[in-house]
Amino acid sequence: MTRHVKGPAACLLGWPAAHSRSPLIHHYWLRTLGIEGGYSIEAVPPEGFAEFVQHLATHGFVGANVTIPHKERVLALSKPDARARAVGAANTLWYQAGELCSTNTDIEGFINNLDACAPGWDKVEEALVLGAGGSSRAVVFGLIERGVRCVHLANRTLERAQALAGQFGSAVQPLAWNAVNAALPRAGLLVNTTSLGMQGQPPLELDVGLLPADAVVADLVYVPLRTPLLAAAGERGLKVADGLGMLLHQAVRGFELWFGRRPQVTAELRALVEADLAHS
Repeated sequence: MTRHVKGPAACLLGWPAAHSRSPLIHHYWLRTLGIEGGYSIEAVPPEGFAEFVQHLATHGFVGANVTIPHKERVLALSKPDARARAVGAANTLWYQAGELCSTNTDIEGFINNLDACAPGWDKVEEALVLGAGGSSRAVVFGLIERGVRCVHLANRTLERAQALAGQFGSAVQPLAWNAVNAALPRAGLLVNTTSLGMQGQPPLELDVGLLPADAVVADLVYVPLRTPLLAAAGERGLKVADGLGMLLHQAVRGFELWFGRRPQVTAELRALVEADLAHS
């Protein structure tokens, strides 16, 4: 279906995608920056995905966000940049000189959120990342890019951690799940990229008391906003970075690519999304 929106329009492609907060974020920026444009959710099933992406402009869109289950498949339907290729997934599409390009903004979303919540975090020498899925790839890429010397990567299936480590080289060390507590005392940064601790999921069971006194703890989960992991870290006085911050920061570059202005992640925007999460 062709969209008729005054000004440029972007969308979110997913299946399902109804519960995304992306429209709330982008409409806030459009409104506060005084830009005429639109952002909608397009629930596109896997069997119709290739056709929709190949005719994105015909459908009335200057670009799109891509979410589950399409983030890996979209690489072959676009021109991925170095970040999308390194992570093996893309979450943002835009046109450049008539060509559909793709990138992965989860990397900068994670890193920029850490910079905002815990300035100086990148002085750590060792990090511990939990999980070896798509989000973990973005996190590991960002940490290595910022110069973290050693990333311990733990996954419930060790083979997945080994496979991901093999793609990133010697800076990434795979770790068995039952060895996590032993690695905590050396971890200046702990990152949870798993669904453990998410509403309706099993808890993430580890002892944050084993972390160094100046450690930083990040959790990509944002429902609940304050996960048990972040609550325990906060009680210890550790700096924390939550999943909502990453969600907001990852949206910045897509908006800039589509609408030509670089938006800011503000306290007002965060409060707006927090209130929406609280009522869902």
